[in-house]
Amino acid sequence: MPGGGFVRLPGGSVVVALTLPRPSAEGAVKGGITGDVAGGIEGGNVRVLVHAVNRARALTRLRNLGLRAVYLRGNAEPPTPDEITAVLHHPDGLLWRSAPDRAAELWHPIRALLGVTGRS
Repeated sequence: MPGGGFVRLPGGSVVVALTLPRPSAEGAVKGGITGDVAGGIEGGNVRVLVHAVNRARALTRLRNLGLRAVYLRGNAEPPTPDEITAVLHHPDGLLWRSAPDRAAELWHPIRALLGVTGRS
């Protein structure tokens, strides 16, 4: 079962962190950590970070990208300070990386996971 949590920032916005099953490799783009398909043929889980005005808006941002069954139940795995810093410094406010964490892996924009090419 996916785990996740959130942290409310002093400005009132929130950072939501979710551990989700990795989407299928069909829609992913080239250039993952091993040079393979970023969507991953090996499966596994990914840690997704979202910066938004509130928790509901954060989950809506993920659902609008095609991750339909995304829910935040409880606060068992809140984002770490390093995760908060990463998502706050990214212009999109949506990041992911493999879970469990690989020490050498950097955060990727959500486009690399879902294969989103542009906005409609």
